[in-house]
Amino acid sequence: MSRIVASLTSKARIALRLAKARLPDRLSVLTLAEQDRYDPAAIPDPIQPPEGNVRVMIGPANFAGQGHAWARAAERLDGVAALNMQYRSRADYGFPADYAVPESIWSFSRRWGVRQRAAVGAGFTHVLYEAERALFGAANDKIVTREARWLRRHGVNVGMICHGTDIRLPSRHREIDPYSPFHDADPDWVASLEARARANHAVLDRVGAPVFVSTPEMVLDRPDATWLPVVVHADRWVTSAPVLSREVPVVLHAPTNPQVKGTHRIEPVVDALHGEGLIDYRRVIKVPAAEMPALYADADIVLEQFALGMYSVTAVEAMAAGRLVIAHVHEQVRDHVREITGLEIPVVSATPDTLDAVLRDVRKNREQYQEIAARGPEFVDAVHNGDLAARVLAPFLGATA
Repeated sequence: MSRIVASLTSKARIALRLAKARLPDRLSVLTLAEQDRYDPAAIPDPIQPPEGNVRVMIGPANFAGQGHAWARAAERLDGVAALNMQYRSRADYGFPADYAVPESIWSFSRRWGVRQRAAVGAGFTHVLYEAERALFGAANDKIVTREARWLRRHGVNVGMICHGTDIRLPSRHREIDPYSPFHDADPDWVASLEARARANHAVLDRVGAPVFVSTPEMVLDRPDATWLPVVVHADRWVTSAPVLSREVPVVLHAPTNPQVKGTHRIEPVVDALHGEGLIDYRRVIKVPAAEMPALYADADIVLEQFALGMYSVTAVEAMAAGRLVIAHVHEQVRDHVREITGLEIPVVSATPDTLDAVLRDVRKNREQYQEIAARGPEFVDAVHNGDLAARVLAPFLGATA
């Protein structure tokens, strides 16, 4: 009975939201909670298509600035012009975007959504959806499958980019990794992630478009997907600061989501080492993107994640800065990167159980680990500078790599 009531309540809320969205903006905004209200007079003009034979828009998530970075990568292809679009929330990190709109307008302004949809349908040849999130908000009731059908009717090619949590199935991940964040976690949290991932897989199935994933481990969740490497502009991260030259190395950990990154599993280890005076441990969280290069430059070691088995933008940025990166990386990920690129990932493997020993070994064998850190910039330049991402996107865009 409780499930039936919950289902009916959810459907009623959706129906109410859709009814509000169909009101003129000047009226619908009055029905919103205070934190969601916007000024109807401040609604931005729709996106202006760029000039090019192939015109692609990527949006609307721009997690870690990747939508913007992939757009720049796509522009390396002959005849391709690209723009990224992002809705900005109050917790925005300030990543660059070609076109940005406040989240409240993206969510609730039907006038903005209809105009944006018309501009994209008339001016772009390709669209890449990020994280199965709607591009036009209230115009199609935030239903991606409806948007995709509308775009295709207007001659726009559709592709999908998955970022991680959107399609990662906790049930699968628990089976392959004893350090999975989904072991012994809040059952409601795990159930919500599982339900969301399955719903997003259903969206991918219904849309039936090419699927790209930002990290190699996601091909286990989506075997038909193609790895689209994240892109980092190395110039932002390069530093002349030496690495592992101090008696007490600075160890940095900057988790975007501590629960998913395994922070609670490693902090007892690094706190103890810090207490012994063997490392200088610094944890940072919710730091604006513009401040991160200086933090990396002042670190010797960057601890990435110790629960998911992959390496993300954080690790790539740290490698570009020539820092020693330590993370829990699955062999499947290393094998996939090696198969595609012929290169080894210069990330030192550790788990919550082995991190103490690894950090102590770094102190004893500094030269060995300095050599690993020195390979980071070369790896980033070969794999994550945008050239490989452009080659991956070329077939979808009908362009020559």
